[in-house]
Amino acid sequence: MGTGERPPPLPAAERRWGAGGSPLPRRRLIDRPRLPGTGFDLSAWLRRLCVDVVLKCPTFAHIDPAAVAFTATTSRTRSRHGLLARVTPLRFRDGTLYRRHRGTLYQVQRFVVDGREVLYVLAVCLPRFLDLPFDEKLVTVFHELYHMSQRFDGDLRRHDGRYQYHTHSKKGYDDEMGRLVRQYLAGEPDPAALAPLHLTFAQMCTAHGGVLAVRLPRPRMIPVGP
Repeated sequence: MGTGERPPPLPAAERRWGAGGSPLPRRRLIDRPRLPGTGFDLSAWLRRLCVDVVLKCPTFAHIDPAAVAFTATTSRTRSRHGLLARVTPLRFRDGTLYRRHRGTLYQVQRFVVDGREVLYVLAVCLPRFLDLPFDEKLVTVFHELYHMSQRFDGDLRRHDGRYQYHTHSKKGYDDEMGRLVRQYLAGEPDPAALAPLHLTFAQMCTAHGGVLAVRLPRPRMIPVGP
């Protein structure tokens, strides 16, 4: 930075969309030239699915879907291997808003959507997520929901030992998610919440004229003091 130049402005400590803020950013994701139709609202469907899972599965009863933003990201390649989904916490360890790192105090950027503060952002990666088999899509969603802290305080669930997010055995973690999915399916899941799981990305585009999803930025860490 040259003499006399102002430093770049810090990111806003709070971002608002919907009521009292900017329009909620949505992106139309299509697999081919534009098709007729309004587009399938992936974010709204993910919310409906997760509301049903929370209602039907005691393991997830602590989750409030109203404090979760459901979004999508895109994969750079069509490879079946790579990121399927992720959950981003909007708090530090134990749900705190501030953390000191290398002598500087940081605040995690706060997101507010339609007047409600968001504690987690759950994103699926397209088209890879939708091209999974039916059961694997559900296991992936359960996997991300399980990462949310038992206190639902904006932090991630932590396990004892070195592998604090997936336990010492990823296979054991995945097997447990499979068990929870089977338990959910053996109950009375919402048929409308499950129906889109039977479609691939291309099939969804053909059926609905495209896929729409909320696209939020990654939250920033903002220095707030020494």
